[in-house]
Amino acid sequence: MKKLLFIAVSFILTLSVHAQDKMDKKMDMKMSHPMPKNCVMMEDGKMMQMKNGKSMIMDHDMKFSNGSMVMTNGSMKMKNGKTMMLTNGDCVMMNGKMIHMKMKKMDHSKM
Repeated sequence: MKKLLFIAVSFILTLSVHAQDKMDKKMDMKMSHPMPKNCVMMEDGKMMQMKNGKSMIMDHDMKFSNGSMVMTNGSMKMKNGKTMMLTNGDCVMMNGKMIHMKMKKMDHSKM
């Protein structure tokens, strides 16, 4: 009888932990942006360019469809003349809209 009770309690605890883990993953997916396939972003103090999902070091200044520009040093100049510095995780889409990504350590040696 004790074994049956122990198994039942263990089973219930296992299910509750598994359900909590699924909820945490759903919350993370809702809160973070999906990684864009084409953008420029500041990563570990370096400007990176994503082309079709492949990451490479940004080697030239880029102008976007809304008139803003991002320079290789991480500065961004809007069409109205306002300038700002991108910080780690800032991502500028090809239309010039900026979003902030949660940064995870990436192993660039595999790319």
